Amino acid sequence: MTRTDVPSGAPDAPTGSSGLRGLRELAARHALLPLRIFLGVTFVYAGLDKLTDSVFLSATGSGSIGELMSGVRDTSAIPAMVDLALKAPVGFAVALAIGELLVGLGVLAGLLTRIAAVGGALISLSLWLTVSWAVTPYYYGNDLIYLMAWTPLVLAGAPYLSLDSLIRSRRSRRTA
Repeated sequence: MTRTDVPSGAPDAPTGSSGLRGLRELAARHALLPLRIFLGVTFVYAGLDKLTDSVFLSATGSGSIGELMSGVRDTSAIPAMVDLALKAPVGFAVALAIGELLVGLGVLAGLLTRIAAVGGALISLSLWLTVSWAVTPYYYGNDLIYLMAWTPLVLAGAPYLSLDSLIRSRRSRRTA
C-alpha cells in the first residue's frame, strides 16, 4: 500500500530519496561532532591524568616528566626544544597538562573552537617532534595522527552544537 495523501517532500513523507537526502545532509552537518567529542574527551583526560599524577609531575625518577624528556632528548627532531623543557620539567608538565585541559574543554564546548584546535595541533606537533619522533614506522606514533585529526577542526571550527554557533546566531540577530 502506498501513501498518496502526503507529497514526497513533506516532513512526514515515507522514507524515500528525499528522506535519505535529509539524513545525508544532517550527517554532513554534524560530521565533525564525533571528532570533537573524541579529541575533547581525550585531551581533558590527558590533562587531568597528568595533573593528578604526582610521579609524572616530578623532575626525576621513574615515570617522571624529567625522565621521559631526558630519554627522548637524543632521538627527538628538535633536541633544543627538549632542552628547554628540561630546564623546568615540572613547570613544563603543568603547562602541558593545563594546555591539554583547556584545549579539550574548548573543543567539547565548541568555544573558540578554531583557536582550541590550533592549540591541540601545536601540542600534538610538539609531542610528535620530541616524544614520538623516533617511533618507527611513523604511523605507530599517535602524536602525528592527533596532529592530522586537529586539522579539520582548525579549518571548519564547530559550526553546529557549539557555543561558537550560539554566539554567532545571537550576533546575527542583533545586527539584523
